[in-house]
Amino acid sequence: MTKPILLLNKAFENRIRLGIMSTLVVNDTMDFNHLKELLEVTDGNLASHLIALEKLNYLSVEKRFIGKKTNTTYRITSSGKEAFVQHLNNLEEIINQTL
Repeated sequence: MTKPILLLNKAFENRIRLGIMSTLVVNDTMDFNHLKELLEVTDGNLASHLIALEKLNYLSVEKRFIGKKTNTTYRITSSGKEAFVQHLNNLEEIINQTL
């Protein structure tokens, strides 16, 4: 049997990616500016993590205009939710083993 620590998803090792996924797993959607404010990160830093999660198909992106301004909204995909829940389950198993 594989140890749970070896099953942790490397995509979620970073606090920003963990924050993005935690936010999106409990909210249907979240726009870029709200994520940036919530996570207290710069535009570039957030964008790079969002792109990485999108490449893994963990997020879907919708771009639209509100007036003349673009609005980018993010949603967790079913594969993203599955991967994140599995990551959390592995963390929980690690915690329970050490108690």
